Amino acid sequence: MKRQKNSLKKMTKEERKELMEQLKETPLEKGDFLAMVIAALLTFLPVLLILLGLLFFLIWFFFYR
Repeated sequence: MKRQKNSLKKMTKEERKELMEQLKETPLEKGDFLAMVIAALLTFLPVLLILLGLLFFLIWFFFYR
């Protein structure tokens, strides 16, 4: 696929529509799904762990201290 020279804001509706159709027609490669799962875990897991830690700390602080 060609690299786009214009940003999405400068593209016309027809150009955007054509680009979206090209992206929909492009199949995933062999390791793409695994890469997306790993990226999602690396993105969301630290935040989730921090929130769970904060929740457990608050429960401990108010009920078990």
